[in-house]
Amino acid sequence: MKPKEVVAAWVDAFNRADAAALASFYSETAINHQVAERPVQGRPEIYQMFTAGFATAKMVCIVEAIFEDGEWAILEWRDPLGLRGCGFFHVVGGLIVFQRGYWDKLSFLRQRGLPIPTH
Repeated sequence: MKPKEVVAAWVDAFNRADAAALASFYSETAINHQVAERPVQGRPEIYQMFTAGFATAKMVCIVEAIFEDGEWAILEWRDPLGLRGCGFFHVVGGLIVFQRGYWDKLSFLRQRGLPIPTH
């Protein structure tokens, strides 16, 4: 699959809250760095990150745009509560080897009534 196709399938799995399907899109040594969090490395750790996230909050990704440039796909998204963000996916051989996501963690927590860290 081309990077844009990988990201479109990733969004479908995300919207089903399917952590196993999401993890299958990553290489064994992939890095997922959501800038509001510490980087997560390795498919099992990425699976755990998604499992924990879906257990904490209902999350929906509404695609605004997906762009492709060589081995990279860029996802611009929003959610039903008005949160917006973007993600950069480096895709090699049909697998995500690196992902970086930008979104406002404080707004995410407030919109969902989740505790706000004090540190």
